[in-house]
Amino acid sequence: MSRPDFWNDQESARQTVARLKQVRGVVQPFDKLEARFEDFNVLGELAEDDPDESAELLREADAAWANIVRDLDRIELLSFLGGSTDANGAIVSINAGAGGTESCDWAEMLLRMYTHWADHQGFRTEMIDFQPGDEAGLKSVTFIVSGEYAFGYLKHERGVHRLVRISPFDSNQRRHTSFAAVDVVAEVEDDINIEIEENELRIDTYRSSGAGGQHVNRTDSAVRITHLPTGLVVACQQERSQHKNRAKALKILKAKLYEREEEARTQERHAEYGEKSDNAWGNQIRSYVLHPYQMVKDLRTDVQSSNPGAVLNGELGPFIEAMLRHQSARTQA
Repeated sequence: MSRPDFWNDQESARQTVARLKQVRGVVQPFDKLEARFEDFNVLGELAEDDPDESAELLREADAAWANIVRDLDRIELLSFLGGSTDANGAIVSINAGAGGTESCDWAEMLLRMYTHWADHQGFRTEMIDFQPGDEAGLKSVTFIVSGEYAFGYLKHERGVHRLVRISPFDSNQRRHTSFAAVDVVAEVEDDINIEIEENELRIDTYRSSGAGGQHVNRTDSAVRITHLPTGLVVACQQERSQHKNRAKALKILKAKLYEREEEARTQERHAEYGEKSDNAWGNQIRSYVLHPYQMVKDLRTDVQSSNPGAVLNGELGPFIEAMLRHQSARTQA
C-alpha cells in the first residue's frame, strides 16, 4: 500500500485494502490474546514467588483464563470463515411457507429473531422489501445485515425453519405447524463482474407497502425486477425514489446471480449452500417447538436449547457456532 502507484489500479487497490482489513481482523486479536497469555503466565510466576499473595493472584489468574478461553473460541471461529465472501455483509430473505396466516406470523417472528441477533453482534440492519401478510405477519421480507463476517456467520441459516405451537389465531387452541424459508447471499460490490442485459429484465413498479414512512403508498416508487433467464425476482421499496430502489434491487440481483455462478463453479460451494428445497414438511434445518414441550433443535448438528424464548430473542450463537464447526469438520474429512 505504500507504493506510489498503489492507487493507479482502483479495483486492485480496493481488493487489497479489503483483504488487509480481513487479515487484521484475525491477526490483531491473536496478537492481543498472545500478550494476555503472557500476562497470565506472569501471574502464575508471581503466585509461586509470593505465597502471602498467592490466593489473590490465583483468583485474578482464574478470571483472566476464563476471558482468554472465550476470546480463543472467537478466534477459532474466525478461522472457519475463510471463504471469499465470508467477511461481507449478508442479504437475508424470509418467505412464509405452508400454513397461511400462521406461517406469515412465523416469518415475522424469524425477522425479529435475526434483527435482534444482529443487534447483539453490533451489526446494522437495513430493510429492503417488506410484503405484509393478509391478516398478520409478513409474506416476505428482504433486509441487509452489515458488519464484518455477517455473511460468514449467517450463511448456514439458509433453509426451512419449522415452528410448532398452540395457534394464537385458532379459537379452539389447537396445535399448528408452520414453515418459513430463509435465504442468505453475500452482499457484493457494485463493480462485481456480472453482466446483465437490459432485455433480460422485466421491471415493475408499485406502491410501497411497508410500515411507516410518509412516502409509503403515495407514489409508485417501489421496484420489482424479474431476471427472465433464471426467474429470479428481487424487490426494493426502502428508498423514496424509484431510481434508488432500482439501483438497490439490481445490486441484490447481482449478488444472487454471483451466488449461482459460484455454486456452479465449485462443488465445495455447492455443498456449502445445499439444494434449495420446498418450503414445507420434511425439508427443515431447524425445529422450534413451543408445545407440548419447549425446545429448539438444529437437525444438522443436533444442537438444541430448552429455552426457545431466548433463541427467538436472538440468542443464536450456539447454533451458528456449531454449524461452522460442523462444516469445517466436513470440509477437512
